[in-house]
Amino acid sequence: MGKISAASKMIWCSAAVDILFLIDGSYSVGKGSFERSKRFATMVCDALDISPERVRVGAMQFSSVPRLEFPLDSFSSQQEVKAHVRRMVFKGGRTQTGLALKHLLRKGFPGGRNASVPQILIVVTDGRSQGHVALPAKQLKERGVTIFAVGVRFPRWEELHALASEPREQHLLMAEQAEDATNGLLSTLSRSALCAVASPDCRVQPHPCERRTLETVRERVGSALCWRGSRGTDAVLAALCPFSSWKRVILTHPATCYRTTCPGACDSQPCQNGGTCVPEGLDGYHCLCPPAFGGEANCAPKLSPECRVDVLFLLDGSGRTTPEGFLRAKAFVKRFVQASLGEDSRARVGVARYSGELAVAVPVGEYQDVAALLWSLDGIPFGGGATLTGRALRQVAERGFGSATRTGQDRPLRAVVLLTESPSQDDVAGPARRARARELLLLGVGTEAVRAELEDITGGPERVLVYTGPHDLFRQIPELQEKLCSQPPPGCQAQSLDLVFMLDASASVGPKNFAQMQSFVRNCTLRFDVNPDVTQVGLVVFGSRVRTAFGLDAHVTRAAVLRAVSQAPYLGGVGSAGTALLHTHDKVMTVQRGARPGVPKAVVVLTGGVGAEDAAVPVQKLRDDGVSVLVLGVGPVLREALRRLAGPRDSLIHVATYADLRYHQDALIEWICGEAKRPVNICKPSPCMHEGSCILQNGSYRCECQAGWQGPHCGNRSLRGDAPKARGSHRDPSQQLLRTGHNGR
Repeated sequence: MGKISAASKMIWCSAAVDILFLIDGSYSVGKGSFERSKRFATMVCDALDISPERVRVGAMQFSSVPRLEFPLDSFSSQQEVKAHVRRMVFKGGRTQTGLALKHLLRKGFPGGRNASVPQILIVVTDGRSQGHVALPAKQLKERGVTIFAVGVRFPRWEELHALASEPREQHLLMAEQAEDATNGLLSTLSRSALCAVASPDCRVQPHPCERRTLETVRERVGSALCWRGSRGTDAVLAALCPFSSWKRVILTHPATCYRTTCPGACDSQPCQNGGTCVPEGLDGYHCLCPPAFGGEANCAPKLSPECRVDVLFLLDGSGRTTPEGFLRAKAFVKRFVQASLGEDSRARVGVARYSGELAVAVPVGEYQDVAALLWSLDGIPFGGGATLTGRALRQVAERGFGSATRTGQDRPLRAVVLLTESPSQDDVAGPARRARARELLLLGVGTEAVRAELEDITGGPERVLVYTGPHDLFRQIPELQEKLCSQPPPGCQAQSLDLVFMLDASASVGPKNFAQMQSFVRNCTLRFDVNPDVTQVGLVVFGSRVRTAFGLDAHVTRAAVLRAVSQAPYLGGVGSAGTALLHTHDKVMTVQRGARPGVPKAVVVLTGGVGAEDAAVPVQKLRDDGVSVLVLGVGPVLREALRRLAGPRDSLIHVATYADLRYHQDALIEWICGEAKRPVNICKPSPCMHEGSCILQNGSYRCECQAGWQGPHCGNRSLRGDAPKARGSHRDPSQQLLRTGHNGR
């Protein structure tokens, strides 16, 4: 419509011609369509050079009787004519089109120049006349009058055909689409040399169009019993009689319309990725972009080329999803590809489909050309079958990225984007943990019905995108791009840290909640660079007894720590947090058990609070030795014992339920990283064993050993029990770490 309207402004009619608007003001047209008829008339006037010598315009309204609104010789400018057309008042009455035509046959065009100039009659009506129109219309045309029949509302097209001049398809218009009708009328006039087109590049061309009408039709509904008498007898007979109903239906009639079109800014298709170009005047335009591209110039891709990521889309192709849902998921991936991949993009995309088994349809990085990638996506078939999301995640972790996986420092972030609308029929928690343990970023896109499951799979609500319907699905693309390219750095990166998790494994917690604590610890561990030179992780569990599941120096890789956390035992019984804290102080946070002098130390206690009454003194002992302690208290009520355990710095996070632990992961990581940056006293906790004294000395320390002990940390028995105190000195271990890097202790 914008382009058609712009083309109309390129047409100018400046020949000597008389134009009379004959506008239907009857009740069948109605006031709304009457106003639209007036708007059409004023738009036509915009292209007319109205003056006494050039174009003269008059108007007549008809209903039961015709009424002259103003004759052709009344006004000499566009502004005057348009102002009086706008002031026309709806008359109402019957539709006597034939009577109005006969009036013109008798009296001619009021104020016109008779046959000395061409005469054009523009009849705007719904074609529902109470009288005959064919004969008076024929007589007017025989006198040289050109008649345009312009329909309003739902016209009777057979009557408009009888009114219109030949060729009828060029003299038959629809006023409900005022811009289109104006262009059609001016296009026909330009062919007759009454109007000229300003640009030689504009052309009058045919195009398919559709004309609609509203009709009342009779429709057989069924049959019903009716009673009839029989001739010659007094009997009454029953029979089935058909019965019908009447209903109004819109009927469409294909036709050919002629319109003038001119070259415009949108002809070069400047809007990319399915955007719609909307012309603004003759030379301007703006783009209506799909959701993934909104706000960008010409709907260009939005993903930053600095984002270096391998993305594998995992599409649910099971029977529960349905073919329609699978097609929506494929459309989502196609739109993401269009929005995200360009010549300078560092992202690579692959696609896999699953139901009972995983099928990698497009390996990551196989297609660098966007068009080829889109073509390959079209060929991925719907599978059907069971919804085994857990199995698919396990197989993705094993072979989803295939040969596309790069290693070492050159390896980009690897992300799996799961699209599903159906709950899984197998376990997803275990396979998801294993996938995350392999440093895969899991993101979920789905409906509200699978939100909880997607949060379990991805490890938190911040990695889940939920859409409410098919149209809302595509609005998730910008957020998905943001999540892929703005992932927070894992843990504290290269900050050295000795970290011990202390888990309540007592009967008050229960095995199910203990498993959720294990999952929470695994997810936290994924955020740290676990090796002997950066982060060491240990685990203590307490219940009927206290047990070191593994010490700080037991596992030197993140994968090994994750496996060991999964194997930690549930103990049951009555737990004592105080006893567990003393155990951690005496047997875990010590040099002989792997703790490193001069390295920040932190203990994270996860407990429901039962058995924490005796913990205040042991936790203070740890803090006095320079160990930071944070308590995650789980339960609907925050126990007073946990408040005391938190200490003066209020190192406490309250969690409503064990299932909500995942929502507090970022807060915990932030606390740990903050503690890792606090100043460290090399002698706290003391690296000296057997009651040796740690003495600071110029950025290093030395141990003064008690009688009977010797060595750098007083760990060796002396040959003579009455030997003087031995001395050992050490540099600041942080200086040693800087020299050795990350290759060894």
